[in-house]
Amino acid sequence: MKRNLNIIIDKVRVQGDGAILLIGPSGCGKGEIAKSLCNFLSIPQERHLSMGDILRRTITKANKNEEFKCTLGERYKISSNVSIFDKGKNTPEVIKKAESYFNDIVLFLGLHSNTISQFHWLEFCVGNGLLIPDHWAASIISSLFESTPELCKGLFILDGYPRTEVAAEKLLNTFQNLNISIIKVLHLFITKEQMKARAYNRRRIDDTEDSLERRYEFYVDKVQPCADYLKRHLGRTMVSLVDAHQPVYNEDGSLKVEESIEKVVNNVLEELGIPAFLMNLSHCT
Repeated sequence: MKRNLNIIIDKVRVQGDGAILLIGPSGCGKGEIAKSLCNFLSIPQERHLSMGDILRRTITKANKNEEFKCTLGERYKISSNVSIFDKGKNTPEVIKKAESYFNDIVLFLGLHSNTISQFHWLEFCVGNGLLIPDHWAASIISSLFESTPELCKGLFILDGYPRTEVAAEKLLNTFQNLNISIIKVLHLFITKEQMKARAYNRRRIDDTEDSLERRYEFYVDKVQPCADYLKRHLGRTMVSLVDAHQPVYNEDGSLKVEESIEKVVNNVLEELGIPAFLMNLSHCT
């Protein structure tokens, strides 16, 4: 008598050192993919490093620890004592951008004076999803890895960074100095229309038509060239383009969210070299 045997592999244990980088446009699902990779590859969730989380942790630590806040200013030039409008300490591009948000910064941070520091600008950018200066991001990333040597041992996922060619160059230099290898760069792709549809479904207050247009324009102008830079310096096989829009639908036309994410995750695992028979593949015997 023939028996049916379903073999389901939910998790594997991967040993080794190095980084998996996730890049792509806003709303492409980097965070969800990273969580799924951590689960399947047995990577501790604390080794999923989201750039947004890193920045928020940096701000929280600085607000609680005056010594660390001083270090940010003295070593990494993100000072709470230097005005963001100081022409000798900030680039014209940063000053112009900060000027355009002046009233918003005062309201957002509840400032009682018109003195807006570099650290204030960092807080405002992170709180409102704005891109911070490349050299700031690079400094914060360098600070994280230099002060957390245990991150260099074992696998970790860096989610949402780098986003520009300059950031990519600085990250590669940091990794080279700390002897951190890159396992794979996963470039998750969705169209502008798909990004907008996802944004409208989540209904965040800052997901306006103009802001979504700007985000996708930034992806085209900055993130795609960043991916090309990584291809040139790491080798084409080290950067994989993955379709992050693979919807699975119910009979009534509604989206099966978990199954849709799983399809993308399976593609990602294939690009990482995980054998197909390990990826929740069912065999009948």
